[in-house]
Amino acid sequence: MNPTTVAAAAPIVDTSFSVSRAFQEGGPVMYLIALFAILTIIIVVDRFTKIRAMSIDKKEFTDQVYRLVVAGDIRQAISLCDSRPAPLTNTVKSGLIQAMNKRPDEEVQVAMDAAFLREMPKLEGYTSFLAVFGNVSVLSGLLGTIAGMILSFGAVSAAANDKKAELLSAGISHALNCTAFGLLVALLAIVSYGWFQHRIQKVENEILETSMSLLNLVVANRDKIRD
Repeated sequence: MNPTTVAAAAPIVDTSFSVSRAFQEGGPVMYLIALFAILTIIIVVDRFTKIRAMSIDKKEFTDQVYRLVVAGDIRQAISLCDSRPAPLTNTVKSGLIQAMNKRPDEEVQVAMDAAFLREMPKLEGYTSFLAVFGNVSVLSGLLGTIAGMILSFGAVSAAANDKKAELLSAGISHALNCTAFGLLVALLAIVSYGWFQHRIQKVENEILETSMSLLNLVVANRDKIRD
């Protein structure tokens, strides 16, 4: 037999990858995972934009505020906070207002603590959902894989002997699309969650450190505060 004729008669196997084909092979669960992927991307973009907008140079800001407090110019320090709205500056501003009004040290601290509790939810937003979406994406991928395997073995049991191996390999390939896509979404969600948690914790530490330093500075310079 002519080799050329044999080659022409052999079936052509398409090994190329495409997202649309992966969705068709993965079944309905792929669309559920896609929903989590879209929600994850929305939260990542939103938090990245918001946290970047809320971030300021702590050293530069505190140096200017502390200098104004030592000079007794609390009003100017408050104006400086107003010019840079952020969780750190809003917390400091709350304490400065109480200091300007000659309130006791305890009230200055309470005002900053209350401002801290108000500001942190703005910083955190829906970040906690990233961990949820990461876990649910993995579970959804496994669900799609198991469902695909069940359907695949069901088809194999009813097929002719010469078709069983082909149907089984095709079914496994189809089912694993869900696992792969679910793991991909989970990686994006969990890595993003860890990075945002690191940034949020850093801002929290900066606020707590700055509020304590500011209180000590106000206590030491109350006699210099001008009306």
